[in-house]
Amino acid sequence: MRTGIVTAKANFAINTATEKPMSRKPRKTATQASSLQLGHQVGLPASPEEAKLDRVPNPHRGTNYLVRFAAPEFTSLCPITGQPDFAHLVLDYVPGDWLVESKALKLFLGSFRNHGAFHEDCTVAIAKRLVREIKPKWLRIGGYWYPRGGIPIDVFWQTGRLPKDVWVPDQGVAPYRGRG
Repeated sequence: MRTGIVTAKANFAINTATEKPMSRKPRKTATQASSLQLGHQVGLPASPEEAKLDRVPNPHRGTNYLVRFAAPEFTSLCPITGQPDFAHLVLDYVPGDWLVESKALKLFLGSFRNHGAFHEDCTVAIAKRLVREIKPKWLRIGGYWYPRGGIPIDVFWQTGRLPKDVWVPDQGVAPYRGRG
């Protein structure tokens, strides 16, 4: 008795009962079947407005816990000079019903690479967009911008009050000390 044969080039199989070709469509994985960017090759969005922030259900909705993302190589452009600005961003949030998907967050942050905005605008806009998309119980962002013109600018923003039962460690970014 003959067994089913699969030919990758033709993408069909033989029905062993009838010896006739059968259509064989590749099965989609859960990621492929979803609209998430995760699992797909996706280019860097041209701007923060075009960036898609994917969210996934929080598997521990009834538990308060902290999620931290650190982006030590964040870049944007000065809106006046077009010169690059660099920051170390630390984003802490207590999830509600949703988590931000990390690849989507990475692409969103990368979309600022060619975006002209002041430090304060970039930092607060990132936080507000996340609040709008994932509706966390609490969110805080620290934008530790590297000096240009000799002046570092640190920008901090948060929503409301931290839930009482959540431990939030220090953001771990040393203050700028110049030459020592």
